[in-house]
Amino acid sequence: MTQAQTGLPDVNAVGLGAPFGWLAGGWRDFTKAVGPCLIYGALLVAASLGLTAALYHAGAIRVLFVVAAGFMLVAPILAMGLYQTGRMLERGERPRVGDILFVKSAIRQDLFILGFALFLVYSVWVEMAHLVYGLSTHKFHKTLPEFVHFMLADPEGHNMVMTGTIIGGIIAFLAFSLVVVSAPMLLNTKSNVFVATLTSLRTVATNFLPMLLWGIMIVALTVLGIVTGFVGLIVTFPVIGLASWRAYRDLVPSSEGDVAAAAG
Repeated sequence: MTQAQTGLPDVNAVGLGAPFGWLAGGWRDFTKAVGPCLIYGALLVAASLGLTAALYHAGAIRVLFVVAAGFMLVAPILAMGLYQTGRMLERGERPRVGDILFVKSAIRQDLFILGFALFLVYSVWVEMAHLVYGLSTHKFHKTLPEFVHFMLADPEGHNMVMTGTIIGGIIAFLAFSLVVVSAPMLLNTKSNVFVATLTSLRTVATNFLPMLLWGIMIVALTVLGIVTGFVGLIVTFPVIGLASWRAYRDLVPSSEGDVAAAAG
């Protein structure tokens, strides 16, 4: 069915090599706006380190790992400024820090609804993580070394990691499917959350293997940033955000509404 018949934008089918092109394009865009992107990434890292320190000192070791993993669920909402950066670069403009830290078009009800939906998915993620941990052991690991030793050296810990990875992966891919296109699409104020979310799901269904690969690449780059003490996220997060804008523009062909919104 056509766009006129469904009221939904058309979706492109892409090849398995497309995610590599998005990532390369994201890196090129990063080099064109290094200063604002680094500041954006540094602010995100500062907030992440503050939350991590608070959880660690509160003794919430299990929650610490869940929060680090769940970061990937909510990251698309945190990248609105980077989508704006990609859009401005696409229009030949030079982004400034103020332009990407305060995106007026991102302050709208539809994005709050999408954010709330991700919060609900994240809440399920947290509860499932607690359930898997509780069913895996009768012990309570109070310190980070104890918990890491349990995961790496204890057979029960191995089972917990395997089960948690499978369940968490399913939940994460569901969240990814909901938001991978919808978040950048909502920069266009003529789109609403329902159309954007359905478009995102259709995009993933049409391009399952390329989008699965793109999701794996995002996870790998995010994990790389986290294992460096979050410092690596100063670079990897902006690059992922800029690449995600390119993915959206490649997957959802420009309509007159998109062009008009971009020009306004």
